[in-house]
Amino acid sequence: MGLCIYLNGEFITDKKLAVTSIYDHGFLYGDGIFEGIRVYNGRIFMFEEHMKRLYDSAKSLALTIPMSIEELSEITMETVRRTGYRDAYIRLVVSRGEGDLGLDPRKCGRPSIYIIADSIQLYPKEKYDVGLTIVTCSTRRNSPDVLCPQVKSLNYLNNILAKIEVNRAGADEGLMLNPRGYVCEATADNIFTIKNGTMFTPPPFVGVLLGITRQCVLDIAEKFGIKVIERNMVVHDVYVADEVFLTGSAAELIPVINVDDRIIGDGKPGPVFKKLLAEFREMTKHRGAPVYD
Repeated sequence: MGLCIYLNGEFITDKKLAVTSIYDHGFLYGDGIFEGIRVYNGRIFMFEEHMKRLYDSAKSLALTIPMSIEELSEITMETVRRTGYRDAYIRLVVSRGEGDLGLDPRKCGRPSIYIIADSIQLYPKEKYDVGLTIVTCSTRRNSPDVLCPQVKSLNYLNNILAKIEVNRAGADEGLMLNPRGYVCEATADNIFTIKNGTMFTPPPFVGVLLGITRQCVLDIAEKFGIKVIERNMVVHDVYVADEVFLTGSAAELIPVINVDDRIIGDGKPGPVFKKLLAEFREMTKHRGAPVYD
């Protein structure tokens, strides 16, 4: 029991044996899509939402997944079952498949499907208690009129260039702006700020992924009666916020206590964040598709 990988019809437990063609256009050109999904307490969290987004991404790229959403869902579940894990991370990837050295997707045959079920820790555990230090990156987020941010494609070079800046600055994470200077998101997570009891987050049209964990936070805020406004934000709005936190499937909810050497609030995770995090963790205990019958 442990790591399990589904690779085009075969289940593999040794990652060294999980190989694909170097002519796969996912490898050559980043032509493909993916989802990162969490398993909590033997349940695949927000599974239906992740699968729907995967198929929406595929449709946007004119990429036909060679099985129904129900079939792929069951294979994903079986991959997790074979790990024996109650808590895990799933990386579900669909590439255009093997083709030639040209760009033309018509030269590719059948799309390739890869499912990795393993563990993950994006940030050190202590960062959830003390908070992250982040910097604003000079690398701008892709403009939504060039590449739609709602498509979770395999090409993350834009984010990686920003991550390189983060690493060189010795920070934990980076804040990315769009070409007009509005706040978009972190290199892999959505961002929220809280000011005077109101929660703010960038709107979709500035170039942000409508994250599934982001939506969970919006739902929790509504439950608690917290006012939420989606609006354009500049870096100044982040600097002067009472609280800042990031959200993502891998990151979950994690606080930010320093942005470009500006201390956020009192320099500690704030009360609204703690309330949201507690409710999110409670939600993960019982919500999701059961893997083990």
